[in-house]
Amino acid sequence: MALSVDVIPNRSSPPAILLREAWRDGRRIRRRTLANLSKMPPALVDAIRAALAGGVVFASLDAAVTIRRSRPHGHVAAILGTLRRIGLVRVLGRKAERRRDLAVAAIAARIIHPASKLATARALDPETASTSLGAMLTLGPVTGNEMLDMLDWLLARQPWIERSLANRHLEGGSTLILYDVSSSYLEGRCCPLAAFGHNRDGKKGKRQITYGLLCAGDGCPVAVEVFAGNAGDPSTVALQVDKVRTRFGIDRVALVGDRGMLTTARIHADLEPAGLDWISALRTGDIRKLLRSPDRGAPAPLEPEVLVPDAVAEITGPDFPGERLMVCLNPRLRAERRRKREELLQATERTLAGIAAAAARRKPGPANRDRMIKALGRKANRRKVEKHFDITVHDAGMDWERNPDRIAAEARLDGVYVIRTSLDPAALGPEAAVEAYKSLAGVERAFLTMKTSRLRIRPVHVYSEDHVRAHVFLCMLAYHVEWHMRRRLAPILFEDDDREGARAQRSSPVEPAEVSDGAKARADTKRTPDGLPVHGFTTLLADLATLTLNEVTLPGSPDHAFPLLAKPTELQARAFELLEIDAIPDVAM
Repeated sequence: MALSVDVIPNRSSPPAILLREAWRDGRRIRRRTLANLSKMPPALVDAIRAALAGGVVFASLDAAVTIRRSRPHGHVAAILGTLRRIGLVRVLGRKAERRRDLAVAAIAARIIHPASKLATARALDPETASTSLGAMLTLGPVTGNEMLDMLDWLLARQPWIERSLANRHLEGGSTLILYDVSSSYLEGRCCPLAAFGHNRDGKKGKRQITYGLLCAGDGCPVAVEVFAGNAGDPSTVALQVDKVRTRFGIDRVALVGDRGMLTTARIHADLEPAGLDWISALRTGDIRKLLRSPDRGAPAPLEPEVLVPDAVAEITGPDFPGERLMVCLNPRLRAERRRKREELLQATERTLAGIAAAAARRKPGPANRDRMIKALGRKANRRKVEKHFDITVHDAGMDWERNPDRIAAEARLDGVYVIRTSLDPAALGPEAAVEAYKSLAGVERAFLTMKTSRLRIRPVHVYSEDHVRAHVFLCMLAYHVEWHMRRRLAPILFEDDDREGARAQRSSPVEPAEVSDGAKARADTKRTPDGLPVHGFTTLLADLATLTLNEVTLPGSPDHAFPLLAKPTELQARAFELLEIDAIPDVAM
């Protein structure tokens, strides 16, 4: 005799759920209904069906299994999987050792939640772990001193790591290397590197460190160098030239840097003797040299009035021998600068009117004139446009008017910028040179990510010079991993996953960057073509963190725990598919 739960369909009514017994009578199978279960809750019917199949029914879920601990895991799996897929774990160290595993954990922790090295150690320790990161790497107890020792080990291996990254991301032949410099101020206890930097007025500012970042042409960071806070941008070029030629051993390099760093002096002193090509831009003072005619009666090299908007014109200038100069006119930038200048002129006129009104209320005389001169020195040039006014001060007040010639001379170059390069046309065309210079935006994005809440170079919680250098290098490695993740996850992020297609939509590199149709659609609908929600990188990591790794025990073996991964959502599964990694852990708890 056998018992079963059968579902009997009805034509116009819900199906009947019956508990029935069956037995053999000779060659026939006979059945008899023991109970009608149609009005029972589905969960109770499933429990009866499971019990009849030989299973065990528990009064509560706790009686079946106990979840001893649940750790956020999905973001950890995504980051560690990327670290292994791009080969960075092997680059950090060929042999498995504890300091290498701590370095891997520190890089991943920097992306998950930037914190001090002591706080990171507590987040990895099994007793105080906030994620599955420590368990995935089987680190066991972790101390703050171990994290500092790891920084020393990482700094000693920095040359090897950077050379390996350069070999992977900098192709042979003529290679474009993006270089830019930024700084971060420090508070509290400071290391010897934290020198007084200078603000825009040339005065000493806060204590800070300066660091230069080398990136491949696509924006992938490969090396970083830390300098004292009082180091000027151009002075850092010589060390980078030595790093590129000596350490990386690249045959032909074109260094791309902004006009404030790759100055004419740096080009002649550092780049040309080293045989490096370069791409930069002219400063405003240098552009004005192109407005002068080299010979009497001859046209000037640059005539802004004949430039075609959103077009690239290649010229030469006697003050820049052996250089190619690409002139661009951006009409949107021209309109914006003229609007901004008019606002600044009007604001300065209000300031001058206020000074004159105050002087009119005082008694005329030399003392009144002196007070107006002092007020002009304090207030008139706050917006840097006092040079466009002719101001006359006398005992009873002052007069002023705009100088149209100076304003017109400055407005003549509105929207005009000039790219300079030593590369010949066969190696790099005019449009490609402009695109190469504009690619410095990738370095700026790296600085933005490293300095803001994503990876947070500061606050710096280490104080020795070596530890500060290692800390900045650790942040660079974290951004290196994030850069690879962003590229893979772009189809489900508010980012462009078809940069080449978007670039092809533009008729000229002078035009602002276009966004591909797919990125526009995701931004408008907040959904992917598959109907999945679109995320920013930070919120996607938070979503992945809800995929937990649980320590589970059975009633009969309370001392033995085994890992049980939550079931990924459709979006989480798509993220792991794009990253080409597996979320299922392969370690014991």
